[in-house]
Amino acid sequence: MSKKNIEDCVRDNLLDYFRDLHGEEPHGMYDMLVRLVEKPLLEVVMAQADHNQSRAAEWLGLNRNTLRKKLLEHKLLK
Repeated sequence: MSKKNIEDCVRDNLLDYFRDLHGEEPHGMYDMLVRLVEKPLLEVVMAQADHNQSRAAEWLGLNRNTLRKKLLEHKLLK
């Protein structure tokens, strides 16, 4: 069984999304996709970093304050 990379998974899901629109034109896709990808990204990275915000921010290439803001936006802070 071959493993798909993240890029292929995103591409396949976007193709499914367009197919499911049945010819309707999408609106606001960029913001929608960033929101939908950002939350699980933050959830997984925070879990892998044992909820250490400094470590997670470093892994993500973000400033710790930026990470904290994003965690609050997605309601991921306890």
